[in-house]
Amino acid sequence: MQGLRKEPVDATPTRSNGRVAAAYVQPLLEVAAAHGITLPALAVAAGLSTQALSPLPDTLDADAYVRLLDAGAALTQLPHFGLMVGERVKLGTYSVYGLILLSCRDFGEVLRQTLRFESLAHDLGHSTLQITGDIAEYQWHSHYPHASRHLAESVFAGVRVFSNWLAGRELPAAQLTFTHAAPQDCSEHLRIFGPDVRFGAAAHSARFDAALLGLPVPNADVGLYPVLQQHAEALLKEKMRVNAEADIVTQVRTRIANNLSHDRARLATVAQELNQSTRTMQRKLSEAGTSFQQVLDQTRKALAQTYLRQRDLSLSDIAFLLGFQDQSAFSHAFKEWTRESPGNYREKIARN
Repeated sequence: MQGLRKEPVDATPTRSNGRVAAAYVQPLLEVAAAHGITLPALAVAAGLSTQALSPLPDTLDADAYVRLLDAGAALTQLPHFGLMVGERVKLGTYSVYGLILLSCRDFGEVLRQTLRFESLAHDLGHSTLQITGDIAEYQWHSHYPHASRHLAESVFAGVRVFSNWLAGRELPAAQLTFTHAAPQDCSEHLRIFGPDVRFGAAAHSARFDAALLGLPVPNADVGLYPVLQQHAEALLKEKMRVNAEADIVTQVRTRIANNLSHDRARLATVAQELNQSTRTMQRKLSEAGTSFQQVLDQTRKALAQTYLRQRDLSLSDIAFLLGFQDQSAFSHAFKEWTRESPGNYREKIARN
């Protein structure tokens, strides 16, 4: 299309049915509230309904959480919004998973349980740990590689603050790397993480002396560990069951997002890519409580709200990326989804 100079943004996470526990969302809301942002204003700026955050549901869509981070940063005009969110992390932020960490005998066990149970707190990414000689390297792999820096920075600030709290003292600074470019002001990064923070790296990581893994957790109630682990395993099993049931929706949504700009987001095309007949796929979607058209509309709506936040994309560009024949068709569909025009939605975001 003439005038379009970029590939469509990959707004679909690795786990598009991912969730974030309410307790993990709370620090974000606290930072926003501390700077005068109301929950309805924050919700609307993130493309949610005015009542989406009050009362806060038990879990929130992971992609909505990512949008809330960016909305909070924009509304508060805080360049280090993600770091501030991470600094508000506390034991309750991680719910049952946090209690398990408190019952671990040492930090090696803390990291092993993190690798096992972190999805009970969120589906924003996953952790890995590698030990080479005397050096341990912790990496966090985001399920939202195109998210702003606030996501990774909030995660690592939270890990740092919570680790210090578990240890009962300031732990030695790690060698930290982020994949995103360095912000103009890195003073807060240096304050939180120490002097060795690098940007534009291949991975979000923290390298530290492997001997720290043997550091005991003071006041750890190791007697509770078996009970808490059993409870967490049951919760994890249930979460995996729910995710498996929703898997067909995830697969269809991902294929739709990948095919929209190529005008291939059709029932027959998606079914063929999933190696299913159209009848089988329709039946599975029906059993999951939805239909192909509903998933198509929901995917287009979510992507439209993401694209409208990018001022360099015109409405005709967005129509093309979403697979509409022209801007008029896109505008008509957007009004049906949101009861307002794309232009009004974009202006509302700019005002907030």
